[in-house]
Amino acid sequence: MSRHLFSASTLFSLLAIPALQAAQAQLPANPPATLPDTGSPPEVSLLPAIEVISTLGPRALIDAPASISQVDETGLFAGRPALKLSEGLASVPGIQVQDRNNSAQDLQISIRGFGARSTFGVRGVRIYVDGIPATMPDGQAQLSNIDLSSASLVEVLRGPYSALYGNSSGGVLMVETAKGSGPLRPAVSLTTGSNGLRRYGLQAGGATDAAAGLSHYTLSASRQTLDGWRDHSAMSKNQGNARLDFSLADDSKLTLLANYALIHADDPLGLSAAEMAANPRGVTANALAFNTRKNTRQSQIGLRYEKSLDADTQLQAMVYTGERHTVQYQAIPPAAQKPATHAGGIIDLQRNFSGLDLRATHTASLLGQPLTITAGGAYDHMREDRRGYENFQGSAAAPTDLGTRGALRRKERNTLRNMDAYLQAGWDVSERWLLEGGLRRSEVRFRSRDQYLGNGDDSGKTSFSAWLPVFAARYALGSDSSLYASFGRGFETPTFNELSYRPDGTGGLNLALRPSSSRNYEIGAKTGSLGGLLTAALFRIDTRDEIVSAGSSGGRATFRNAGKTRRNGLELSWQAALIQDLQFTLSYTYLDADFRQAASGSQGKRIPGVARHNGYAGLQWMPEQGWQAGAEWRAMGNIQANTANSAQAPGYAVTALYTGYRLQAAAWDLDLLARVDNLFDKRYVGSVIVNESNSRYYEPAVGRNWTLMFNAGYRFH
Repeated sequence: MSRHLFSASTLFSLLAIPALQAAQAQLPANPPATLPDTGSPPEVSLLPAIEVISTLGPRALIDAPASISQVDETGLFAGRPALKLSEGLASVPGIQVQDRNNSAQDLQISIRGFGARSTFGVRGVRIYVDGIPATMPDGQAQLSNIDLSSASLVEVLRGPYSALYGNSSGGVLMVETAKGSGPLRPAVSLTTGSNGLRRYGLQAGGATDAAAGLSHYTLSASRQTLDGWRDHSAMSKNQGNARLDFSLADDSKLTLLANYALIHADDPLGLSAAEMAANPRGVTANALAFNTRKNTRQSQIGLRYEKSLDADTQLQAMVYTGERHTVQYQAIPPAAQKPATHAGGIIDLQRNFSGLDLRATHTASLLGQPLTITAGGAYDHMREDRRGYENFQGSAAAPTDLGTRGALRRKERNTLRNMDAYLQAGWDVSERWLLEGGLRRSEVRFRSRDQYLGNGDDSGKTSFSAWLPVFAARYALGSDSSLYASFGRGFETPTFNELSYRPDGTGGLNLALRPSSSRNYEIGAKTGSLGGLLTAALFRIDTRDEIVSAGSSGGRATFRNAGKTRRNGLELSWQAALIQDLQFTLSYTYLDADFRQAASGSQGKRIPGVARHNGYAGLQWMPEQGWQAGAEWRAMGNIQANTANSAQAPGYAVTALYTGYRLQAAAWDLDLLARVDNLFDKRYVGSVIVNESNSRYYEPAVGRNWTLMFNAGYRFH
């Protein structure tokens, strides 16, 4: 097999040349400030105006000197059941979303290679829901508590600008819940599909006429169950989400946000190459013997307050609190748990987290041109009670009842404090030039108190801090075209899970693990002058002390620093309309990520978990009523499964087809959807477990599968 699935030039020709023949805006863009009158007829942008939400101040998409992509309700729901975030993000360049087909470990998301090391959950990427952090203060995030069925927008920020979000911001992912409007609209949804998929959902939303008090509301609840394509991969999830908007008497605004999730998921673990070839739907013997699984309960509540102090000054405040309880049963053999320092084969985590953010934005002028300044501070706190238990009864020499909770082997209380201060300014130097800059001071303090002293006291503490500058410039070529360049310094500390276990297997915290720091450079271009939105970006990222996987076995991963790495990349995106209701979307990402200075002979090797090539093409027929249809094509290059680059997951390309019918009659709206994914039943690896110690790197993707969905809503008058 060749080293790459396809060359960059080949895929560019496949994607860019057809795109030059048609245009549409799946993601609309805003024109910049009006340019001087040249006497020529004014240019007319075909793109409706929108603002991005991931910059600290309001900014039009075309104007923002950063790589930002938005996926609106059409992109999230048109032709998709919206069960997983991976569905709507497939068309976004620069982001690699891999479905592990394993609900116990969540989706694997990386942005420009940040987060690729994660064996479960999300690392290196900041996630926010309605402005409330879904990322824990230590930098770890889960996607399972995000209710996509009530979302109205997902925005992805990539590149240097994301450093303004502080620790673990290799990229930023923002989810906005739909804001209720109009009279009360209750709705019901039913989804069924292959492998025992069932989902039942209820929603209610609307707005009131009250001058003060509750003004808008969105409520949702759902239950989802799945038997699983692989053996031992069943799951169930109960979920609730609420957004309540209030208008206060002093013209200020208050938004209450709350969510809850209860999840049980079996864990089939990874497969070796031989096991994958023999039976990709299979499971390892240890997964069955130890009944590997994970139970999670999470609840979170947040408040967001906005007030205009005067015509030029706005105040924003945010406060949140939540708890997450996780119990994971791993496949660690009893014999491996004999040493007194071993933490056992069951992890029991109780996490309580909270935080606040206060910022003020003031608009003034400098040399007669608009100047916007944002200043603020953030504080986050997390307390983690971590316990470890044996996953058997009896003794390690004669174990019984594998996969059940046994003797206590670890007990500790971990705390973290994250304190940040930040300043950002944007100056419209002229009607063509915009300069932006920002500086953030981020400080993170970890502390662990060992409460299981039978094998010694493993208490410890450490702290990290960094100054994070960002500089950016934009030049407007026309009313809807711009060029930009930016630079930023990133900073990523280890998460609690990454500090919890030492690579050599001895007890105690992995306090030798250092934070990584990166320098990010980017140039880009955006235009909406051809009837759609075309974006392009070139970037380079140099990282020191990259945090990488040191190994993974039985569901437990350890981490180490890997010296210096470099990422060079290209991102292209085109969204266009062939005719009024026929939409076309193309995107392509090239990412060359490798080790520059590293131990263990990995210098010059590719960073595992990162694909060099990602491509997407989509065609949609989406009239407001009647029959709808579409097709999607996704391709990904091969992925190295370990640091030595001695094992890899081959590249693949898959196709999906869907059709549906939308009817709006009087107060009713009805939607039907039928979808087939992996149309040609391609056998491929959906995700890899980086550096899995037993060479069970591979998590197979689902074969051909179908989904049927029915939605019905009624609008009261």
